[in-house]
Amino acid sequence: MKLKDRTALVTGASRGIGRAIALALAEQGAAVAVNYRSRQEDALAVVKEIETAGGRAAAVAADVADPQQAARLVQEAARLLGPLDILVNNAGTSDDGLIYDAPPDAWLNVMKTNFGGAWHCTHAVLEQFMARGDATIVNISSAMGERGWIGQANYSASKGALNSFTRCAAVELARFGIRVNAVLAGFTPTELVDGVLQRDGGKSIKRQIPLRRFATTGQVAAAAVFLAGPDSGYTTGELLCVDGGFSAQLGIGRP
Repeated sequence: MKLKDRTALVTGASRGIGRAIALALAEQGAAVAVNYRSRQEDALAVVKEIETAGGRAAAVAADVADPQQAARLVQEAARLLGPLDILVNNAGTSDDGLIYDAPPDAWLNVMKTNFGGAWHCTHAVLEQFMARGDATIVNISSAMGERGWIGQANYSASKGALNSFTRCAAVELARFGIRVNAVLAGFTPTELVDGVLQRDGGKSIKRQIPLRRFATTGQVAAAAVFLAGPDSGYTTGELLCVDGGFSAQLGIGRP
């Protein structure tokens, strides 16, 4: 177990990618604080699954878009499970729509959660991370943060901000022994992208992906665990794409 005696906090971990990351970290021996905003039953189910497998976990409620709640989240996670070593900023939201049709504040709520949540939680853990001198932060971003897509302007902008934050934080925090990286997930069927996949079940999108299939939550989680663990000990400031080659191509990848 590569993460034995390590303690992790995963935001937005009651479902989807966050749930998969929490389970994967626990499988490698980490104690895991499972953050949720409103889905308490789902978060408790994740905790139960970890505990049934012999691990340690606790569910902690907080809306990471609120800096005070994010600070309390970090304090409570450490109180329940011990000092933190790993932070996974996964909590995210979307509000798809064309720029012309969107209300003036359509960007704000998405930015508050997707970027603001990562900023708030990172800020909250730094005192204990800097004191420990050996900690990791993994931001769950998106290939959309590096490319454009119709109807995704606010989401893409929030992930672009998260990508830039990842690089800057990595440079700033390296002297304290804190590594900061991001996983840029491609299309991964979760509730977050249900609307995008509704039209034809995602067939038209799948045809634009070189590997011709969507990512699984487990594949994204595996990348997050790699960046959180010792095998990536000399890696920081990296944006690791897990997108089936989607962002490697020009246009739709064929004439």
